[in-house]
Amino acid sequence: MSNEIPRLQARYQDQIRAALKEQFSYSNPHQIPELKKISLNMGVGAAVGDKKILDLAFDAMTQITGQKPVTTIARQSVAGFRLREGMPIGCMVTLRRQRMYEFLDRLISVVLPRVRDFRGINRYAFDGNGNYTLGLTEQLVFPELNPDKFTRPQGMNISFVTTATTNDEARALLLEFGMPFKAPKEKKEAAAAV
Repeated sequence: MSNEIPRLQARYQDQIRAALKEQFSYSNPHQIPELKKISLNMGVGAAVGDKKILDLAFDAMTQITGQKPVTTIARQSVAGFRLREGMPIGCMVTLRRQRMYEFLDRLISVVLPRVRDFRGINRYAFDGNGNYTLGLTEQLVFPELNPDKFTRPQGMNISFVTTATTNDEARALLLEFGMPFKAPKEKKEAAAAV
């Protein structure tokens, strides 16, 4: 790994911290929210019948993140899905530090604009504690993947874990990074008044 600081990490240190401190009037610099980690999770339900599908998902996750994924296993048996406890059914990766900022940069500037009919991501998908999760229905929006090799559509969840304590602080942090949220919905009263 190179010693060069990723573009978004440098922007966070130089501009975003100051903007958030001014916006929320923090008295202590440790109160300023920061991005702790990004977790990518790919659930591969079809892996119950065919192990090669899980291997393809593993390979895709490795190419997308540049890091080896961890196998996720079923926690309980479900007879209707022919699923037994302990079976491998997915993979996940947790990105931190430089790799996290490089992935976020690629996600915002390259991947999300490639999503078909993209109008922005949901601005309300926060968990109440300052963490955000978005789902992608297609893995081929990542330019690293060869469409000839990965022919089966596979989705994934991407979770952003922050040190923010409220949804508004986390939303402001992700907006400063350049996350393309949809415009807020106008109130129905304003529409009725027109």
